Amino acid sequence: MDSHGQYEQQVVWTVTATDIGPLLLAATRDGLVNVVFHATDAVRDRALERLASRLGAEPVEDPGSPLLAEGIRQVVAYFAGERRDFALPLDWSLIAGFNRQVLRELASGVPYGTVVGYGDLADRVGQPGAAQAVGAAMGANPLPVVVPCHRVVESDGGIGGFGGGLETKRRLLALEGVLPEPLF
Repeated sequence: MDSHGQYEQQVVWTVTATDIGPLLLAATRDGLVNVVFHATDAVRDRALERLASRLGAEPVEDPGSPLLAEGIRQVVAYFAGERRDFALPLDWSLIAGFNRQVLRELASGVPYGTVVGYGDLADRVGQPGAAQAVGAAMGANPLPVVVPCHRVVESDGGIGGFGGGLETKRRLLALEGVLPEPLF
């Protein structure tokens, strides 16, 4: 506890290897708070600085933390094809308002192996015509893979954008059987 009797925010993190490259996983006492693609040293350092600034606590590397254990286990199982959904406590403190509403709907309403259009997702949250805002929410997703923004595509069949890169989105959709495996 701090000097005011409040629990200090604790943020722990680790980097785990996956088929799409290293993922940074960060968690608080409330749950998984951040997943970052392509967590090379430079990307990792920028992500940790952002987390420290946003959460008011210096993230501590602790791959053995109980706060991370289940998240690591489920991410590894997902990439091994042994898990289709995530059952983890999530800390939504990095996202608010419309973006949080859209991401919560995505997490609960778009199952493994399916996709949804940006406009369809806007309709689901009662905001018809807000497809571009849904796209912005996907780009702001602090929990990609676990909150499956890779499952959101264009209504005309296009793959749409993706913060982790289009090749990463293709590989995630192929893992879930939505797209064929890339040829090379």
